Amino acid sequence: MKHYICCLLALLSCGTFSDCSDFLEEQSQDKYYISSHADLDELLIGDCYLRTKASQPLASSPDIGYFLPYICDEIEEQNGTFTQTFDDHESIFGYFTWQDRVGATEDDSGFKQENGTWKETYRLINVANNIINEVPKIPQATAQEKAGALRVNGEAHFLRALYYFWLVNLYAKPYQPSSARTDLGVPIKIFPEVKDQRFRRNTVQEVYDQILADLQVAESSLSQSEPRKTIYRADSTAVNLLLSRVYLYMQRWEDASRYADKVLRAPHTQLENLNTTEEAFLRKDNPEVLFSMGGSDVTCTMCNSWKSFRVSQDLYQTYADEDLRKTQWWWTYEDFVGDIKPKMPYKATVETTSQEYYYYGYNWASKGALAEVSDRFLFRTAEAYLNKAEAEAYLGHDGIARDIINRLRMNRYKTGCDYQLTESGNKLIEAIRDERRRELALEGHRWFDLRRYAVCAVHPQSKEIVHEYTLFESRNSTTMTERRRYVLKANDPAYTLPIPNEVLEFNTGMQNNEHPRRDYTLIPIH
Repeated sequence: MKHYICCLLALLSCGTFSDCSDFLEEQSQDKYYISSHADLDELLIGDCYLRTKASQPLASSPDIGYFLPYICDEIEEQNGTFTQTFDDHESIFGYFTWQDRVGATEDDSGFKQENGTWKETYRLINVANNIINEVPKIPQATAQEKAGALRVNGEAHFLRALYYFWLVNLYAKPYQPSSARTDLGVPIKIFPEVKDQRFRRNTVQEVYDQILADLQVAESSLSQSEPRKTIYRADSTAVNLLLSRVYLYMQRWEDASRYADKVLRAPHTQLENLNTTEEAFLRKDNPEVLFSMGGSDVTCTMCNSWKSFRVSQDLYQTYADEDLRKTQWWWTYEDFVGDIKPKMPYKATVETTSQEYYYYGYNWASKGALAEVSDRFLFRTAEAYLNKAEAEAYLGHDGIARDIINRLRMNRYKTGCDYQLTESGNKLIEAIRDERRRELALEGHRWFDLRRYAVCAVHPQSKEIVHEYTLFESRNSTTMTERRRYVLKANDPAYTLPIPNEVLEFNTGMQNNEHPRRDYTLIPIH
């Protein structure tokens, strides 16, 4: 069995949309070594879920979608106190400045790899394809065998849906009911074989239909399975939360609210009150963490060094002084002792001014340290509150929306303060969107949210984002030579990433997304 698993993993690692069909033909007979749901479970855990891992610099091998916080309004460049330099600054340039080729180098000397996220996500999808294909072939005569097959099948369908959800929201226009049937999405591949063929882009509607079909299978299968035993495996509650998110993106408000309710009714979903906790917020035993996979790499760039980054002032200043997230989730330079190790407990101890540095603190994982939960593939109870409140506000049910969002805010604000929202109509929608930004900061939501707000039928909003980027005399130098300002305009085509160049070169004729070349203006160096 282990021989088969190794062969299959080597086969799958060839990469989707690349030529390894000869190797496939030589090894494909090994798939008949699978004899039970336990064998498929081994493959599911080992190579379909993202693994919990040590935090890594961006220039190394971070998880898929590592660039998400850097392309929106959550992070800004800083040049701090420590003299060490980081390759992360240069490695994120193409994303951070919204280039037409995300692999572009800051000095126009060439291009780095662009298809890492695309290729790895499709590889994971192909692992799920193989598991789903094998489930009907394994023994299911006993109750235990049936239960094991249901669970494996449900988890594989959940993961495939989640991976396609990420791909279509990175490389296609946001879902708009009026144009989803013609807008280009991403290629759908649900057969297990790795074939030497060119792929076309399915429509956005077709991709979302596939996501919903997979999630319906996952919901049916996992609702019949045992309750979750670990946050690192998906259960029916995780499926319901993803369904709520998907329907929110599709502007199917009633369905979004209904599935959020299913999450909130689950026996293990609750909120942690920041008034009563002294622990790091994002940890594996936090009662509101429902599911997590993968690592947390963003903290590696937030260390008050030259060529590093920090939480944007634009984000930091959205937190009221009575909001406990402001001091329990974000640290400043004065909160650090010695090098880059924060004081304990995870609370700021000084007042903050606009000149101080802001750090990502509530999921601390320094370089090389194991992160207990992900900074992108993380499901929390709080999102169900936010999804339901937003959906109800779009439906015009202001009272329900205010009640649900205030239940969340009660657990985030200092006891005794006036935390309740009282707005209505569009003002309430904007307040809920702002609350979502504060609550889910740096968890992989903001870029996707900004995209979907722009096409929302009820209250469309699009935002202009400004990023400043500094050039240095050399890789190891702290001497600044040029400071540039890049602007992502409201409703800019660059709110959709370009298809990676490697993918376009292989899939001859595949249409790219509109993504104009990004100009900049020079600004004074301070």
